[in-house]
Amino acid sequence: MTRDSKALAIVTNYGAEQDELLVPLRHLRDDGVQVDIAAVEQDDIRTLVGDKDPGETVRPTHTLGEVDAADYDLLLIPGGTINADTLRLQDEAVELVRAFSGTGRPIAAICHGPWLLAEAGVADGKRLTSYPSLRTDLTNAGAAWTDEPLVEDDSGGWPLVTSRNPGDLEAFIRGIDAALRRAVPAGGRAG
Repeated sequence: MTRDSKALAIVTNYGAEQDELLVPLRHLRDDGVQVDIAAVEQDDIRTLVGDKDPGETVRPTHTLGEVDAADYDLLLIPGGTINADTLRLQDEAVELVRAFSGTGRPIAAICHGPWLLAEAGVADGKRLTSYPSLRTDLTNAGAAWTDEPLVEDDSGGWPLVTSRNPGDLEAFIRGIDAALRRAVPAGGRAG
């Protein structure tokens, strides 16, 4: 990981699980990584805690349609049931996942975030974890689902980091850090 690394978090404007977005975001920024947040609209992002209680409000830096995957070294997909279910219906989000996996750059998805991997058709052949209720969906998409705090899979030409829930954030952050250290810089930047 270099101080000029760039990460992109993608969310909808309502329902992202607060800590699954903000804990990795703050950690990365504290380590000198530039982190942009792309949402469906330029309006504030209203996070939730436990899918029901209001969380912090966050301002996106871009909309999903304004970002270019080629500008980033890592894609972060936080969970939140509402967020993930809505995000997988956004064509721009699906295309961003395909772009990252297609160029070998890491994707980190937690909790319900891996739903987007299934929607994008990139879960096939990957070993991963998620919130337990996604097990059947991800298995049907061709993934090998397991119940572990952190699963790292570099198969298929691109790294995937997954965790189950906010209780796994410490392990998830370790996985993100490791993936960024191994990542080939986006856009040809020197690492």
